[in-house]
Amino acid sequence: MRIDKFLKVSRLIKRRTVAKDVSDQGRVWINGRDAKASTQVKVGDELSIQFGQKKVTVRVELLSESTRKEDAARMYTLLKEEPFQAESL
Repeated sequence: MRIDKFLKVSRLIKRRTVAKDVSDQGRVWINGRDAKASTQVKVGDELSIQFGQKKVTVRVELLSESTRKEDAARMYTLLKEEPFQAESL
């Protein structure tokens, strides 16, 4: 499954176009590597997503083409949520 679709179906990001933009801006990592919108995600992968001033890390638990709102949170496990500070140049 593509990362942009996973982010939308799991409701980590509400819209697929926003998930695509975030991925293409370099704010999503899979297992420590930059991920573009078309990057494939697998069960067990560790995703890190930068949301403004925080960075959220989750582990993929389930892949599903569609899901109900109540079941979306079962698609991932929250590992950590921490403040994000941009690296100084």
